[in-house]
Amino acid sequence: MLYWDSSFIILIPALLVAAWAQYRVSSTFNKYSKYKSLNGYTGAQVARMLLDSSGLYDVPVELIQGKLSDHYDPRKRVMRLSQEVYHGNSVASIGVAAHETGHAIQHKNRYLPLVIRNSIVPAVNFGSNASWILLIAGFILGIRSLVTIGIFLFTLVVLFQIITLPVELNASNRALKILEGKAILYSEELNGARSVLRAAAMTYVAAVLTAVANLLRLIYISRDRS
Repeated sequence: MLYWDSSFIILIPALLVAAWAQYRVSSTFNKYSKYKSLNGYTGAQVARMLLDSSGLYDVPVELIQGKLSDHYDPRKRVMRLSQEVYHGNSVASIGVAAHETGHAIQHKNRYLPLVIRNSIVPAVNFGSNASWILLIAGFILGIRSLVTIGIFLFTLVVLFQIITLPVELNASNRALKILEGKAILYSEELNGARSVLRAAAMTYVAAVLTAVANLLRLIYISRDRS
C-alpha cells in the first residue's frame, strides 16, 4: 500500500467490504456447521462420490491443516479438504466439499475462465512480487518508467482477481445443482449450503474491489507525483 496519504480514502470502501465479507463467511460457515445433513455423509465422502460420478476416479481427496483451507490443486489434480470439512457431516462441510469438486469438474471440462486463470498464474505471481519493488523504487528515485511498469504488472493481479470471480461462482452453481440432483442435500439443507457458498463468494467480490481500488490509488499517486 506504499504509505498513508489522502489517496488512502480510495481503499476504505473496499477494505470495509473485505472485512464484512470475511466476517460473513466465518459466521455463516459456523452457523451451518451445526446443521447435520440428514444423509449423514461427510465432506470427504461427498467429494469422493461426486468425483467418481464425474469420471474423476484418479483425483484423490486429501486432508489438509487449517480452517477453510480447502482447495482443488489443478497442477497435481488433488482435492484437499480441511479437517472440519473432511470429517464433518454438516450442511456447511458438504457445501464446501461440493464447491471444490466443482473446480475439479471445471478442470476436466476445460472451463474457459479457469483455463485462462491457470495460464496466467506464472505471470501474476511475478507481477505481484515485482510490481511493488518497481513502484517503491520508482517513487523513491523519481523514475516514472519504473512506476509505469509497476502499475502494468499490478494490472495482471487485478485481471487475475476479476477472472477468479466467475470461476468461483460457476463452481458453486455446479455444486448446488449436483447436490440437489443426486439428493445428497434436501430443500432446507440446500438453502443452508447456498448461504455458505454465497458468503464465500463475497470474499472474492471483496478481493476484486480491493485490487481495483489499489490500482486506482496507484494511478492517482503516479499522476499526482508527475
